[in-house]
Amino acid sequence: MHILASTGRTTALLLPVRAPEDLEYLVKESEIVTGLPGRTFVIAGADRLAYRLQWHPLGFQVERLDSDARTLHVQQQLLLFEFLDHPLLEALHAGQLFTAPIEFDPPRG
Repeated sequence: MHILASTGRTTALLLPVRAPEDLEYLVKESEIVTGLPGRTFVIAGADRLAYRLQWHPLGFQVERLDSDARTLHVQQQLLLFEFLDHPLLEALHAGQLFTAPIEFDPPRG
């Protein structure tokens, strides 16, 4: 299942997140490819809640984002047992957690 997300004038195809183990991989992938901290995830629903996850050796930093991708609230370094009760994991288990594919330009040479 894929969903479309509209933000302003752009529409992006969102990919489903299928397993908790995928979160760490997806965050690290984004940080390596883009050079920017974290990755944005969206909970599919009427409110389309958005979160940015950043990976840390002890756990995740979770930022709740508004509709303009500005940080509303930050939870610093949630340990795994703390993260297990987070709404992101509830959405994942319900099949409602999505992220945008990574876009990058290959080097030209």
